[in-house]
Amino acid sequence: MEKIIGLVAAFLTTASFVPQAVKTVRDKDTKGISLAMYSMFTAGILGWLIYGIIIKDFPIIVANSVTLIFASVILVMKLIHK
Repeated sequence: MEKIIGLVAAFLTTASFVPQAVKTVRDKDTKGISLAMYSMFTAGILGWLIYGIIIKDFPIIVANSVTLIFASVILVMKLIHK
C-alpha cells in the first residue's frame, strides 16, 4: 500500500511541473521565475534522485528523474533568457 501512495504522490508532484515547463518553453518568458529558487530546487531534486538511487526506492527515483528534467528545462530557459 505504501508503494501505491508513494507512486500517486510522485505522479501528482511531478505532473504539477508540466504546465510551467510547457508555458516557459512556449512563451520563452522567465521574468517571473526566481533564478535562486529554481537553482536550489533543481539541486534539491538531484539530491532526492541520488538518495532514491542509494536506497533503491522506485517512486523516489522515477518522480525525481522526471521532475529533474522539467526543472532543468525551466532553469536552462531562465539562464538563456535572463
